[in-house]
Amino acid sequence: MAKIRHLAIVTTDPDKLAKFYVDVFGLEIQQRADSGNIFMTDGYLNIALLTNKAEGKPSGLNHFGFHIDDMADITAKLETAGVPAPAKRPADRHYAEMRAFDPDGNNFDLSVNGFERVRKDREPVAD
Repeated sequence: MAKIRHLAIVTTDPDKLAKFYVDVFGLEIQQRADSGNIFMTDGYLNIALLTNKAEGKPSGLNHFGFHIDDMADITAKLETAGVPAPAKRPADRHYAEMRAFDPDGNNFDLSVNGFERVRKDREPVAD
């Protein structure tokens, strides 16, 4: 069964939002990117706080990600559902291999193994 393992939130102040999630919920910061994006985890779900760089663009949920067992199976199910097949994510992106869209155009990531790297490959960083 597919499991939601990733959420991405667009914000004008990733540091402020990260502090909130650390202080209130005890999330751990896993990575601070040069872009200003911050990646956090509760040990199961990871949250990407993405810097809002576009004027007038709203903050809020950007996308979510499913950890899946079989990419070919999910791709076939998406095509049967009448939506485009998933597209490969850029190789320099962490955690997800593919990006897809639901019938309303909401985008989501798909990963067979990528979301596990949040816990296994990265050491927590100091705030």
